[in-house]
Amino acid sequence: MPERCPDHPWQRRAKRVLDVTVAAAGLAVTSPITATVAIAIRFRLGSPVIFRQVRPGQDGAPFTLYKFRTMRDAVDRHGHPLSDEERLTPLGRTLRRFSLDELPQLVNVLHGDISLVGPRPLLMEYLPRYTPAQARRHEVRPGITGWAQVHGRNAISWEQKFAYDVWYVEHWSLWLDLKILWRTASAVARREGISSPGAATMPVFTGTAARELVADDDSPDERVAAK
Repeated sequence: MPERCPDHPWQRRAKRVLDVTVAAAGLAVTSPITATVAIAIRFRLGSPVIFRQVRPGQDGAPFTLYKFRTMRDAVDRHGHPLSDEERLTPLGRTLRRFSLDELPQLVNVLHGDISLVGPRPLLMEYLPRYTPAQARRHEVRPGITGWAQVHGRNAISWEQKFAYDVWYVEHWSLWLDLKILWRTASAVARREGISSPGAATMPVFTGTAARELVADDDSPDERVAAK
């Protein structure tokens, strides 16, 4: 039987206090950077400055995610959008390299849509493509950073990413969140795992053969996730 997400009531309350405190402070401290980035995007790409997209939150409930826009609107001669790699602008690449495109998500944290730490919210269209084990990543509130992000971010496979997400669900604690935040700061400074080879971020997730990725304590993915 899979492990249930640990129930630590006081730690969950502390997690929310941490989220609100850090998000509010982050928005205040980074306001000059945020204003500069917004002006640069408006000048280089035009409107809109903020990219909005509906993503699944805890239990798959939809919410609107905010990010700084990093791609231009471009289509081929048939009117089909170009690939993300082709639409990603030099400015957008710089924003992603330093994770500045993520700053508007601090507003999502204040709203309670996401947490500072948790599995990254992906696309709504991915929901029916998860195996039952992978779908457990939605048992907790998604986050700006997570256990998968500090273990390779976009440089690892979808299966590895989901194994890390499920491991986080089964082993969550406030102390683990603090560890992830510390390791995230280090990863951002080193600009590691920003993209998967040949893609702007990650290739489209098309689904996994039905199998349990994290079945028990002896499974290979579990051992990887526990690193």
